Amino acid sequence: MTTAKQSPWSALNHRTFRWLWLASIASNIGTWMHEVGAGWLMTSLSASPLNVALVQVAGSAPMFFLALPAGALADIVDKRRYLLCVQLWMATVAIILAGLTLSGLMTVMLLLLLTVGMGIGTALMMPAWSALTPELVDKRDLQSAISLSSLGINVARALGPAIAGVLVSLSGPWATFGLNALSFFAVITVLATWKREPTTSAFPAERFFGAMRMGWRYSRSSMPLQAVLVRAAAFFVGASAGMSLLPLIVRGELQGSAADFGVLLGSVGIGAVVGAMLLPRVRETLSPDALVAVASVIYALVLFALASLRTLYALIPVMLLSGAAWIAVLSSLQLAAQTSVPSWVRARALSVYILVFFGSMAAGGALWGLVASRSSIGTALLSAGAVLLLGIVLTMRFRLPVTDADDLAPSLHWPTPVLSDDQNLERGPVKVMIEYDIAPEREAAFRQAMLQVRGMRQRNGSYSWGLMQDSENPRLWQEFFFDESWLEHLSHHHRITRAEQRIEAAARRHQTDGVAVQIQHLISPALVKRGL
Repeated sequence: MTTAKQSPWSALNHRTFRWLWLASIASNIGTWMHEVGAGWLMTSLSASPLNVALVQVAGSAPMFFLALPAGALADIVDKRRYLLCVQLWMATVAIILAGLTLSGLMTVMLLLLLTVGMGIGTALMMPAWSALTPELVDKRDLQSAISLSSLGINVARALGPAIAGVLVSLSGPWATFGLNALSFFAVITVLATWKREPTTSAFPAERFFGAMRMGWRYSRSSMPLQAVLVRAAAFFVGASAGMSLLPLIVRGELQGSAADFGVLLGSVGIGAVVGAMLLPRVRETLSPDALVAVASVIYALVLFALASLRTLYALIPVMLLSGAAWIAVLSSLQLAAQTSVPSWVRARALSVYILVFFGSMAAGGALWGLVASRSSIGTALLSAGAVLLLGIVLTMRFRLPVTDADDLAPSLHWPTPVLSDDQNLERGPVKVMIEYDIAPEREAAFRQAMLQVRGMRQRNGSYSWGLMQDSENPRLWQEFFFDESWLEHLSHHHRITRAEQRIEAAARRHQTDGVAVQIQHLISPALVKRGL
């Protein structure tokens, strides 16, 4: 039993995860085939570096606008049905891409618009897909599941480009789009046969716009998640130059073929797979922060090499190294994001992480494409490498969180507040007032501890918070915060984690011994409808 828990493959013991993992590998192979086909097709339609870079921007930009709405949907609707609809959308877009390309009707604008359509599907899918993992495996197998998901993505990254390079050489880009459409049906089949047990809650489901607001408040108030977001932006803005400009390097600088492009992308995937297999040993000697820093330096050196080397055989080991560095950063950030948020807001928090990832990739792709157009590809790559190194220095103080899963379990230590039976649960807002008796010598420490309490209240749903001192009795302090409704306040009770219970306990430790903390709930009066 102990061996199974420690095995990196233990998540595969869960049947639904195993089949979804295999189906996602097939789908990701199709996705990477699409990336090669779209990038190569654009070089056939336009020689402009900006247009080629815009393919990556078109695929990434929808995430910037749809990530948070998609995360809110994923937290409040049935994830299985939601993912089925999104997969059908993406299959339809891929079929249209294949048909237009095969018939010779594809243009630069159509390719960018359909790539946006595929990006919309990706934006809607990723928060729900990422948040699904803890639902499919036990808590002890979560790290195994996340590692296997990263490994599957990079197995696909190794196979997809190589297959695509052969297909583009033999049949043209349309074949990659057609096989991508078929790959979505592997996921659709598994989702359609999955008998997901519906989750039950004592409260009605959150409303869409309210869920979005809660997700944004949580992300804005969670310091561990913010550290992940800052480190992600610092890496991906610079690192995006490698993938966005690679088609131009192969076709323009190397005078290479689609097969050569596939070989280099396949090398990235192979490097990522090897890196993923070595990561457990590396993590024994390096902290997550040190690992991300070292991998970022390696990726900057990769960008410098791409700026200067102009032979295929010299670039193959460089791309192998880039894959290993990429997976080291990506898996470290993804694991930190997954394990630093509680389940009630996981999809929304992950959607913000995904938003930063794709937003950074889109902004970086557009920036380095513009620099390459105005100057040269080499200048763009050297500048991106310098930005990547600068990002390491500027983000050193943002430490990646290492969170025990038990810390994120609901504490359920707050007593349920009483509301008379004739009151409407939707009434609000609700004001909660908590009175403390603090001795003067403890005042400074109490105020410092309450800063952590403020963050706890805000990330769990409160839209306003304050701390005030009585003018007549300086020992008397009043904390107050507002929730949108009585129902939302009840939900607030169930969101408090065990780690946050300790934050609250640390603040109340300064309460005068023998004096009870006083709590009062105030609710806005119901509106009275008046007749004419």
